[in-house]
Amino acid sequence: MPVIATNTSANTALTYLNRNSEDQAKSLAKLSSGSRIVSASDDAAGLAVASRLQADITTLQQASRNALQGRAVLQTADGALARVGDILQRMKSLIAQSLSGAVDDTSRGFIDQEFQQLIQEIQAISDQTEFNGTNLINGTFNPLSGTFLVGVDSDDTIEVDLANVDIDIDNLGNDGGFNPYFDSISVDDIPNTQAAAVSVDIAIDQVISFRATVGSYISRFEYRGEYIQTAIENLSAAKSSIMDVDIAAEQTNLINKQVLTEASIAALAQANESKRSLLQLLR
Repeated sequence: MPVIATNTSANTALTYLNRNSEDQAKSLAKLSSGSRIVSASDDAAGLAVASRLQADITTLQQASRNALQGRAVLQTADGALARVGDILQRMKSLIAQSLSGAVDDTSRGFIDQEFQQLIQEIQAISDQTEFNGTNLINGTFNPLSGTFLVGVDSDDTIEVDLANVDIDIDNLGNDGGFNPYFDSISVDDIPNTQAAAVSVDIAIDQVISFRATVGSYISRFEYRGEYIQTAIENLSAAKSSIMDVDIAAEQTNLINKQVLTEASIAALAQANESKRSLLQLLR
């Protein structure tokens, strides 16, 4: 029935125009953001899952940095122990020189001067090997400083225990026997040199043991770091499958909405024009 008071066809065309324009705007938002879920109404369940995945990814990224820092701490300790090992090898050479029948006690005194300086250098390395203010190899390493979060949960930690890694000269060179500690050995005569030889051999074994302890932790941090990177990659892929927009599909959808929007505009124009045509009957 032709009427002029209510333009029903125009209202219908306007409804579809608004709907198509809104859908077109959503497609543009998805394409411009690269995300399939721009607002919670797009996929509430998917948004919840993706948000949890992102939280895990963020935590693991920091855990990866924690693992690198833990390895850096241990490499600092290992580097210092390696230098102590070099010093002990030099001390072993000086002991062999002092035990030679070609030198007298005066010459042994000169040899002992270097020997004592090397002992003091070991003590200096023990006192000065620190990471962020925490001493690493003098037996005072705080277990709380050695706990590193390397996972998503609060209990995903690696606890580094270096309490037994101690190269202080008050504790180095004695395995519980009667041989002297490093704070009292010398190579200024044959008996002292023979006693020093035993202490140095024990110290070399101790340093080897300390390096093995540190090396085992370094290896663990390396493997954990690789695992974390793999986990980040997999979680990122899972999040992408939920959140990222399919560009080709969404572009097709956008073109479809553009065509429908243009059709709605044309229909609305036609509906408005039909009412003006009815007015011709009144002339």
